[in-house]
Amino acid sequence: VYAYCLSEVQNFMYLSIAESMEATDVLNPALNYGIVVDCGSSGSRVFVYYWPPHNGNPHTLLDIRQMKDRDRKPVVKKIKPGISTLAKSPTQASDYLQPLLGFAAAHVPKNKHKETPLYILCTAGMRLLPESQQAAILEDLVTDVPLEFDFLFSRSHAEVISGKQEGVYAWIGINFVLGRFDHADEEDATVEVTTGSQNQKPISRRRTVGIMDMGGASLQIAYEVPSAITFSSPQEEEAGKSVLAEFNLGCDVEHTQHVYRVYVTTFLGFGGNMARQRYEDQLVNNTLAKNRFLTTQTGLSEDKPYLDPCMPVDLSDTVVRDNRTLFLRGQGDWARCQEAVRPFLGLHNGTMSPGGVYQAPINFSNSEFYGFSEFFYCTEDVLRLAGHYDSEKYSRAAKEYCSTKWSILKQRLDNKLFSPQADISRLRYQCFKSAWMYEVLHSGFRFPTDYPSLKTAQLVYDKEVQWTLGAILFRTRFLPLRDLQQETLRQSHSSWLRSSFVYNHHLFSLCILVVVLAILLYILRLRRIHQREQRQAEALNLLWVEEGEALLP
Repeated sequence: VYAYCLSEVQNFMYLSIAESMEATDVLNPALNYGIVVDCGSSGSRVFVYYWPPHNGNPHTLLDIRQMKDRDRKPVVKKIKPGISTLAKSPTQASDYLQPLLGFAAAHVPKNKHKETPLYILCTAGMRLLPESQQAAILEDLVTDVPLEFDFLFSRSHAEVISGKQEGVYAWIGINFVLGRFDHADEEDATVEVTTGSQNQKPISRRRTVGIMDMGGASLQIAYEVPSAITFSSPQEEEAGKSVLAEFNLGCDVEHTQHVYRVYVTTFLGFGGNMARQRYEDQLVNNTLAKNRFLTTQTGLSEDKPYLDPCMPVDLSDTVVRDNRTLFLRGQGDWARCQEAVRPFLGLHNGTMSPGGVYQAPINFSNSEFYGFSEFFYCTEDVLRLAGHYDSEKYSRAAKEYCSTKWSILKQRLDNKLFSPQADISRLRYQCFKSAWMYEVLHSGFRFPTDYPSLKTAQLVYDKEVQWTLGAILFRTRFLPLRDLQQETLRQSHSSWLRSSFVYNHHLFSLCILVVVLAILLYILRLRRIHQREQRQAEALNLLWVEEGEALLP
């Protein structure tokens, strides 16, 4: 029985994967569609999604998937530059998005346009503009887009979202693809969740995953906080509220099965490239200041380079700042590199950043995390250790890499012994970035070195998951309730028709019965009258006979 059930589950999984790889059936009238435009700093992308009718269970979410064209490729289009470049010419915003919206309109069936929601969500680039310029661009979109496109689009559908919202949407998208919002099976890891409601008992549901994403400029972390948080002071509570988001993904606000409390924050300047830049800035300033104080010439020429512990052995490099050049040579000491980068975390009372950004507690004994972007590149590109993260294996491999001579590393690259994504820049900064990633994880976020549940990945189920998926899931969460209400209305209307028909049928039968009884009573009455008249006639005839006999002589 177990083997049969397992095979059925596997068949279902393969079927779902096969369905997701198939071209979207645009001839299916039951499918619904939705469009999200991601207006980023360097460009804008449009994503088209679709979903079948809701299954009727108010505790389940819409099954939203990315639309595939006839060639089975995702329906996505990108344009450059970013929409924020129109700050001085906001009236061109709708023209700027026309290629993207026209592309989406060509893929969504024409008869579905009026019921297809369109969301235009702007991120980092627009956040940097003054509010007046943001408002002017959004106003042009709200005014002009409906003139050319017949999508379901209103003022609330065009928005500049915060970094916090973007992080929440990314968290929703990853967990949706991983199936963590589904009902838990017996073998699934679960957590006890307490909601904000006073009288609500803790509920047990499937454990969600936290995400960490380190780009070139910034670092982001988002994870669920299942238990209620007790703050030590009003100041900490205020700080906590700014990085905590509580929301209901369910279609009914009365149901708390899908209420989630998520910690999400972004650390600007903590990305791999920016961290290296901050490190180099300090090297230049400290070395030149030290030279003036000690009257030495360290780092001012190739003959006397500064020995950088965060570069592979014998690698030579230069750092130029304000017409000042610092000459570096790799020392390849990973332990010293860790010590050198740790101060750049700006630890403050056990939390990250100089401002003391509040960090919600993580239950390291019952949690799971995924690391993306630099977490993946650091573990995979040259170390080939992506997937399940083991801090001991990782630190050993990183230490060995840093201590390897630069000439050998270049030879390995030429011999294609590293990942296809690895290039000369990755080799040059891998030592620094591997130490930075380790310190962010274990000193910054305080993950134990024996933490068993971190996976570093680039794709989830062989596909890149965008925050736009989480955005449309969140923004269409009430649609199932609308469908359920319409279905209930149809059922009640149908029930009323049935009961009305039955009532009218009985009333008609009763009327027939009354008419038949009336006719019978009328016939009986006529019969009595006829019998009475007959008796009277016989009596009269008898009287005439008697009188006639009396007159005879």
